Amino acid sequence: MRNSYLSLLGLAYSAGKCSLGEETIVKDIRKKRAKLVLLAHDIGPQTRKKITDKCKTNEVPFIIADDRETLSNAVGKSHRVAIAILDAGFAAKIKSLLG
Repeated sequence: MRNSYLSLLGLAYSAGKCSLGEETIVKDIRKKRAKLVLLAHDIGPQTRKKITDKCKTNEVPFIIADDRETLSNAVGKSHRVAIAILDAGFAAKIKSLLG
């Protein structure tokens, strides 16, 4: 079950439906482009607060998912603690797999 959300995450990233990097993610949340934000459970407290506060303000759902290594591997990039899903379809499917 968990692995299927990770392969879906990889697929979303390959399709260009994800944003990475704290500043980009915050911008996408603010512009209502982010449909779902996945956070690593080992994310730093300041980054976690900044992103979750933005999500709450802009009513973007977020999920505390795996650790940074697992999320990073899913998109083939290193040291990723947060990933924003920009596609409603991918977001809904990932949410249902993690829910």
